[in-house]
Amino acid sequence: MKTLQPPGWAPPRGYANGIMADLQVGSRLLFVGGQIGWNASNVFETDDFAGQVAQALRNVVAVLAAGGAGPEHIARMTWYVTDRGEYVDAYPAIGAHYREIIGRHYPAMTAVEVSALVEPRAKVEIEVTAIVPPPAVP
Repeated sequence: MKTLQPPGWAPPRGYANGIMADLQVGSRLLFVGGQIGWNASNVFETDDFAGQVAQALRNVVAVLAAGGAGPEHIARMTWYVTDRGEYVDAYPAIGAHYREIIGRHYPAMTAVEVSALVEPRAKVEIEVTAIVPPPAVP
């Protein structure tokens, strides 16, 4: 994948303006449905915004792994947040969790404030599109 940055634009912080992928024969698209901040048993362990982000990102990585992919294969992320102010205030902690769980891979990303999510305690929902290269030939 190649990060797209229009000439003269200020660099984005923590995301890419665009991603371009040359698809190889055998590449696969992997779509991760919206992941929220509960654990594998559908239990919220925290109401802390950054804590829910960390769990949602761990959930994304688990789904990617189930499809034979990793964070480095993410081409696009969409974040739905219930409180823009809480999201912005948590930037430092969110950034630390992101780098710990996803690494320094920054896909095309959108964040949208929504009035609510289906699960009442959820503060963030993250969906992902990944491009998985074909398996290595031995």
